[in-house]
Amino acid sequence: MALDGYEHFLLLVKAGVFYVGVAAVLICALDWAVRSRRVSPFGRVGRFCRRVVDPLMRPVERTLVRAGGRANTTPLWGALAAIILLILLVSLLQFIGSVLSQVLFGIARPGALPVILLGWAFGILRLALIVRVISSWFGQNQWSRWVRWSYVLTEWMLAPLRRIIPTLGMLDLTPIIAWFALGLLESALTSMFPLA
Repeated sequence: MALDGYEHFLLLVKAGVFYVGVAAVLICALDWAVRSRRVSPFGRVGRFCRRVVDPLMRPVERTLVRAGGRANTTPLWGALAAIILLILLVSLLQFIGSVLSQVLFGIARPGALPVILLGWAFGILRLALIVRVISSWFGQNQWSRWVRWSYVLTEWMLAPLRRIIPTLGMLDLTPIIAWFALGLLESALTSMFPLA
């Protein structure tokens, strides 16, 4: 029963997020048109953008200019940031719903709790692999407080694989192999527990 209400809530949130995303993209497109002089910056629309939209875009603009970008592309980056944030919000809510359904299933069937806990543990390991790979693309230091946890959780399985599997130029295949090995290990371990 609780999940049906949550699924309905999630559907409403998704619809709201979609409309907020469309509005954000339209506002960013309008700001871009004013900044690129396709719309007069001295008309009503231009004044609205300078008074309302530009203060919202300042953090994006500062970050973009510090990184060496051009200030007139700020609305495009702002639209992209808004879309990514909204997708992350929906993903987080779906994750919470999934965890809630697993907890309710585990309460209804106590024999399933080991399988659920194993699934969570392997999910965290997969997330750590993804964070580690993506952070390496952006040159993040492994000692950074944002990614250190992913190195701590995955180094035990990647270090032995690196000794066996050579890199192909700059391409390290060990995270891919570890991903598949985790899947095999998870299915082997979960098959040992009856769900009754």
